[in-house]
Amino acid sequence: MNAPHEGRSPGPLDNERERLGLPWLVADVGGTNARFGWVEDPAAGVQHVRQLAVADHASPAHAAAAYLDTLGTPRPAPQRAALAVATAIDGDRVALTNSAWSFSCAALRAALGVRELRVLNDFEALALSLPRLQAHQVRAHGALPRAEGMLAVIGPGTGLGVAGVVRTASGWQALPGEGGHATLAAADDFEAAILQQARRSFSHVSAERLLSGIGLPTLHAAVAEVHGERAQALDAPRIVELALAGTDAQCVRTIDAFCALLGGFAGNVALTLGARGGVYIGGGIVPRLGERFFGSRFRERFEAKGRFQGYLQAIPTALITDTQAALTGAAAALQPHDG
Repeated sequence: MNAPHEGRSPGPLDNERERLGLPWLVADVGGTNARFGWVEDPAAGVQHVRQLAVADHASPAHAAAAYLDTLGTPRPAPQRAALAVATAIDGDRVALTNSAWSFSCAALRAALGVRELRVLNDFEALALSLPRLQAHQVRAHGALPRAEGMLAVIGPGTGLGVAGVVRTASGWQALPGEGGHATLAAADDFEAAILQQARRSFSHVSAERLLSGIGLPTLHAAVAEVHGERAQALDAPRIVELALAGTDAQCVRTIDAFCALLGGFAGNVALTLGARGGVYIGGGIVPRLGERFFGSRFRERFEAKGRFQGYLQAIPTALITDTQAALTGAAAALQPHDG
């Protein structure tokens, strides 16, 4: 493909594209699916979004090549890329927590042929999207969160992600972490009994052990045991399906417990980060619950923090309904600044 200014002098627009290193390849890689997107113009947002199954591809490089093949030709090669991945980032070697993918950042950059590769935690990327979210991209419990101060996001998907984002003098700064692996706390005797059952299988019961796609079957079995019943072996999608249909009492109780425990955990995150601007719920599980989530004890348990109940009552909570939000955050990570 010809260069955009071949045969003429480069103009201001060409210079700006060169400064930004356009186009960009962005991706949101979870334990189950990887979403890819393309950015020709940051003002136009992420386009040409495709979702690929992680298990269908040997590595991020293979998945990226498959995605780029879907874009057709002629098209310029990406100059910069950002991958949001579901694991902690510490050095060149990256291994996803809940999938078989692992890679070297330097080798992936070379395979993609980009001049810059930014690899960040998936919830760091989701956090960067929070100040940009509009009303049509979320559903709030009452008031919408405010793009000010500190914001937080939690997300039950394959695992359980947690992150924050804070406004600074130089723009919004994400605060990545591994809060999903913090110890899960019980608020009453029933939840204490659930945790006791789970500890028979795991020496450490983190929030992710119960509040995630990989954790829902454990929660389901523990809820059944507490009620003196034996649980049928079900995966997370089936548990959600039967709970929403109301045809399986064990699954209904499991989802009720899930929402209550998630509310208590979200309240802990809000207190820990001081997220007075709002707490968002991302991930793939909660959007499937629909009205059941908004009719659950989530918000009640979010606020039930004793002397700090009033503090939490003033903090908005909202469900992210836009499945492409993390791609927006990945693109934001490539912006030269966010003032």
